[in-house]
Amino acid sequence: MKMMLVLVLSWVLVVSADILHEDVGFTACSETFGEDMYGLDGEEVWYADFKAGKGVDPQPDFVDHTTYDYAGAVGHLQVCKSDLGLTSKAFKDYKPKRDPPSTPIVYPRDQVELGDSNSLICHVTGFYPAPVTIFWKKNGDNVTQGITQNPPFMNKDATFSQFSRLQFTPQQGDIYSCSVSHLTLDQPSTRIWEVPSTQPGVGPAVFCGLGLTVGLLGVAAGTFFLIKGNECS
Repeated sequence: MKMMLVLVLSWVLVVSADILHEDVGFTACSETFGEDMYGLDGEEVWYADFKAGKGVDPQPDFVDHTTYDYAGAVGHLQVCKSDLGLTSKAFKDYKPKRDPPSTPIVYPRDQVELGDSNSLICHVTGFYPAPVTIFWKKNGDNVTQGITQNPPFMNKDATFSQFSRLQFTPQQGDIYSCSVSHLTLDQPSTRIWEVPSTQPGVGPAVFCGLGLTVGLLGVAAGTFFLIKGNECS
């Protein structure tokens, strides 16, 4: 099944007080997919969630936030959809570019403390076209709760990156995995992440035990020779 993707991309360079900023905005659509987003200096600052019918600001609370018009994003999507048929005809014999995603990278948001709530982040990049499908497992079982996923973010080379976050409470021995599916892959690409062990190793205990034994033997040997010396006097 062929899928045509229409992409409208704009780049703006803003120079202020000898600081160079890079502002990007793009609209993308296909028969089943639509996206409108804005980014600044490589960070996604706003995107339209067309399923929820609202704009989303994924930036943390401590940064300055900029408001974007969701109604404008809907208009961009409508224009993109109207152009889709014309573009499909123009490129009906064009072989589309396809790039597989990188191997997923999985890492915790915060330092891992057993029993403390945390987030696992799965990042994949370098793929085209968008999107990928990201899914999680815990100890071999599928996880469906506590998952959030950003829409694809365009890289400078026109490929995409995407993040998925899993809320979890680390427990000793738990094993998590993040798998990524894409039309360029015959099977999902998977990365395993294990909760770090906090149990002390046996090495220090063995070393201390051995040191204590050698010390006691030394004391015993010294006592033996002292007694023998007194007997010879």
